[in-house]
Amino acid sequence: MSDSVLKKEFQKRDVERLRNLVKGKYGSRTTMGIGYNGEVQEEHKEGDIWEQGGRTWTIKDGIKENVTKLDKFKKVAVPLFCPNCKQVMDKQLDPFYYKSFGECLDCRTVTETRMKLSGEWQSHINETFNAEIDQQIQEYKSYFESILSEGKEGYVSESGEVQKWVGGIDKERASNALEEIVKHLNSLKK
Repeated sequence: MSDSVLKKEFQKRDVERLRNLVKGKYGSRTTMGIGYNGEVQEEHKEGDIWEQGGRTWTIKDGIKENVTKLDKFKKVAVPLFCPNCKQVMDKQLDPFYYKSFGECLDCRTVTETRMKLSGEWQSHINETFNAEIDQQIQEYKSYFESILSEGKEGYVSESGEVQKWVGGIDKERASNALEEIVKHLNSLKK
């Protein structure tokens, strides 16, 4: 019976670290280090954002994390249960189907099968295709608006050099090109 007892004792620093985490003091130290450190390290608190080594860092829940462009996509939380069938979403493709359609793979399969049996499938495909074309048209329009609103006198490159341009953008020709693109994309609609 005595062999099954915990063989490792908790040290004082382990208890202090756990106490600090419970109290929300994520950056508090539990031990003192002695020695030479060539760099002066900055102390950061919860929620601080800083640059180090060409990357952006922050501290969340006491853990130092790299901040990336895709952080907002990582925050999409997939629930444990499907909102339609209330089953556990544990299949490999369930998170992807939930993010796209708001339901698990099984529910989406049932939905698409019902559409195919009732004859609504082709109209659904056409609506989806037309929505994608409308999105492309909006992207082209916003792109042309941004190009036409740029200054004519120069351009600053990524390296910081200012390039002087002679001439400018022919707005009439650009608007004609946009009209042709929109006309072509609208002709692709089903």
